Amino acid sequence: MVCACLVTILLILYMLFDVNYFLRILFTLGSSRLLQKKKKIFDTTTIYGICTTQDVDLFLKHMNNARYLRELDFARFHYYDRSGIYAAIAKRGGGAVQGASSTRYRRAIPIFTPYKVTTKLIYWEDKHFYLEHEFISLTDNFVRAVVLSRQTVTGLKIPVTEIIAEIEPNAQRPALTKDLELWLSSMEESSQRYKKDN
Repeated sequence: MVCACLVTILLILYMLFDVNYFLRILFTLGSSRLLQKKKKIFDTTTIYGICTTQDVDLFLKHMNNARYLRELDFARFHYYDRSGIYAAIAKRGGGAVQGASSTRYRRAIPIFTPYKVTTKLIYWEDKHFYLEHEFISLTDNFVRAVVLSRQTVTGLKIPVTEIIAEIEPNAQRPALTKDLELWLSSMEESSQRYKKDN
């Protein structure tokens, strides 16, 4: 009877929620807190994964596009936790959300291929900070995809610069890379177009 109830509850949870997503977050954060040291804000953080049957596209050959973005959630949470950035934001009652991303797929990640996702802070503005992620297959150390992501800080009246200064007082904002500069210009152009349309 108890087993039947547990199985029913698990089935209901799996139907209503993406249980694997929440378990993966708990595993990623829990294992990193137990096994890894804190990082400085400019250190590169790394998480690992493998392309399973739940990640593949219609032809069952390689990771589908949506899974890359899902993996970035785990990579960001890991970076936030290890660097202390999210704790500093949350302490002031704020939050951070994915504001935008730009993905460049260089080569597919085949099924059953182990890979790692690296994350590093590359720039910040008043309300945003920018991360660069690389998906690297462990079999050949090839960078399969590169993603730029803009993290938007919400619920705070202070700029991101003050958050960074609290964590690492001597941190200097990096120079704007050419690809990031072009992406920012593209987003601004898109923003202006939609403002005109509305």
